[in-house]
Amino acid sequence: MARSASNRPTRIEDARLTDVETALRETAAAVDATLERLLPAAQGAEARVAEAMRYATLAGGKRLRPYLVVAGADVFDVPRAAALRAGAAVEMIHSYSLVHDDLPAMDDDDLRRGQPTCHVAFDEATAILAGDGLLTLAFEVLAAPETHADPAVRCRLTAGLAAAAGARGMVGGQMIDLAAKDRTLGLDAISHLQALKTGALITFSCEAGAILGEATDDERAALVGYGRDLGLAFQIADDLLDVEGSEAAMGKAVGKDANAGKATFVSLLGGAGAREHGRAAVDRAIARLVVFGDRAAPLAATARFVIDRHH
Repeated sequence: MARSASNRPTRIEDARLTDVETALRETAAAVDATLERLLPAAQGAEARVAEAMRYATLAGGKRLRPYLVVAGADVFDVPRAAALRAGAAVEMIHSYSLVHDDLPAMDDDDLRRGQPTCHVAFDEATAILAGDGLLTLAFEVLAAPETHADPAVRCRLTAGLAAAAGARGMVGGQMIDLAAKDRTLGLDAISHLQALKTGALITFSCEAGAILGEATDDERAALVGYGRDLGLAFQIADDLLDVEGSEAAMGKAVGKDANAGKATFVSLLGGAGAREHGRAAVDRAIARLVVFGDRAAPLAATARFVIDRHH
């Protein structure tokens, strides 16, 4: 059983761990190795969908969500292999969502992570099946004893990810986003949309470490609150990058929201106002970590990184 963070003395994290970009790269490499093992190449008639699943998932990316799983799990001394499996499951859900969001029936994008989107590289039917395969494999990974010895912990992980990814979370947010093309949304509505579409999976990523670590209710609630504020800051930074970033840096098309006339934090608050709103969310996120002392230093640094990132 992992120990509660509140029952241990705090310690100062070394410079390597508080260097978020370095930590992200190191975690991304470990997550990619885990995903390689969980997504082996297939033989036979089903090989094409397995290839598409690998294509969609192993194409790079910051791996922020699995990094948050690992960083949260580190607070409770969770074995790294378990945290990486849970992080890989979250990344599968994220990758599936991108495959489906990019489809012509959704956002109709041709570029993702600097390469052709899955439906362009393969075809629409294969892309849909690849997304379905990643969605279901994520829960298979969480349900396996290798993720945690306690079935109750595995059940809590599975239920939490299902809620974050489903109609009360990411899927519901995408539905609101599609419907918003025909109407104008205010700040409260945009905040609700993004709390579901983007924020729910980020929030679960932060909570997952506490679940794996069998944390107290208060500790778990602190990471949930941190995740909600972080998700808001992340989306605001994304909206800013859609206006200020470049396609080369982002690895996807930019300026689409403005061209489509969609309401965003930037269109509603202006660049400076949106950035201020995001920094306030970061301050709230960091304040929620005080219960963990210096063990949460990487999470605090990540919150600052999220609002200041350039891609």
